Amino acid sequence: MMHAINEIEVTYRHEIPATFWKKISTSGDAADVLYSHWNPNTIGLNECFKVLLLNNAHKVKGIYQISQGGITGTLIDIRILFAVILKTLAVSVILCHNHPSGVLKASAADKEITKKIQEAAKLFDVKVLDHIILAPDGTYYSFSDSGILF
Repeated sequence: MMHAINEIEVTYRHEIPATFWKKISTSGDAADVLYSHWNPNTIGLNECFKVLLLNNAHKVKGIYQISQGGITGTLIDIRILFAVILKTLAVSVILCHNHPSGVLKASAADKEITKKIQEAAKLFDVKVLDHIILAPDGTYYSFSDSGILF
């Protein structure tokens, strides 16, 4: 007897040749790319979590929004994050979320999720290069620049 089973298809398309991908050399480079792909009308409204996916030369393969939350937080499902990282064959990532309040300080929860993601990334030989917090006024906070990556 044959059972009906759903077919699973996971895709990643890159229509822009790698020669045109933006290289990330500093936290400022990453913040510029992230700001250019953030809706300026909602950055001060609610918190979102995104991941910048990079190849071995630190060129941007893409950006993916993992979650969208409320005014003071958003939930990150690490399984979804790593499904995206692994499907795109990213070698390294830069984590990012915004603080609608404009307060550029990493909370205990921000530090905790970063550490959890870094630990999981080690299992897949993926490097977490930074975690950037964006403020509505165009400023940012970098975990890497602040020396708090684990």
